[in-house]
Amino acid sequence: MNDTIKGARAEGDVLLDGKNIYDPDVDVVPGNLRQQVGMVFQRPNPFPQSIYNNVAYGPRVLGLAGRNGRLDEIVEQSLRDAALWEDVKDRLESPAQALNPGQQQRLCIARTIAVKPEVVLMDEPCSALDPVATLKIEELMQQLAADYTIVIVTHSMEQAARASHWTGFFWLGELVEYGRTADLFTNPEKELTEAYITGRQG
Repeated sequence: MNDTIKGARAEGDVLLDGKNIYDPDVDVVPGNLRQQVGMVFQRPNPFPQSIYNNVAYGPRVLGLAGRNGRLDEIVEQSLRDAALWEDVKDRLESPAQALNPGQQQRLCIARTIAVKPEVVLMDEPCSALDPVATLKIEELMQQLAADYTIVIVTHSMEQAARASHWTGFFWLGELVEYGRTADLFTNPEKELTEAYITGRQG
């Protein structure tokens, strides 16, 4: 996402299927890396279009829709997978901005998974939501984890404990500890991890 920003730089490797995504020969344009990795941002960011067109955008650009109503099937299935179909099935042509924030975030998730990425990155996806909407997103993440690798960034230890199978604890940009969530929260190996979990640090 930073490749067109002057002065942007990256250090280290980010491996996807064993390949460093920063290698010069990696094609990031649609159909390759940007289809393999989806992104859900901190605040809901639906396109200023209809609910239907928000979800249909990716499949159209990538040529995944084909003919004979295939696009309708993709949109419906993506909205179902995002637990939003029942809320919007009768108003697909309504503006996406008319949805409440929790629904907008689920729409953004539907838009992301419509192109069937391998990995879904979620950057604090619940920080702008109320507790009820947060619970729905967390339940949705658990369901989607059966089909997608989900990487979530969160400052909420409670959310990490509820929603993740594996946890990496970062401190000032450094990875302090990584392991199964249950192990990391109940029996951390590093003193800094334990201090953070118990509230003595942070």
